[in-house]
Amino acid sequence: MDNIVKRVCKELGLTYKELAEKTGYKVDTISKAASSGKVSEPLQKAIDLLIELENTKKELKDYEELKEALKKALQ
Repeated sequence: MDNIVKRVCKELGLTYKELAEKTGYKVDTISKAASSGKVSEPLQKAIDLLIELENTKKELKDYEELKEALKKALQ
């Protein structure tokens, strides 16, 4: 079974404390969810939204880089 807390922390390079800060949860809640593998529905939704936000930031960065490359190519 996938432990979303551990997976997300690893993928995003976050500590449990940083994940807690980004989701608005207490570190104890994040640690407990990581150790037990049991994630409440609200925490699951908060993590899903964080993943979506991070993916959107990456896409925006990629588009900005493409935009700058196109500007340079068209000069």
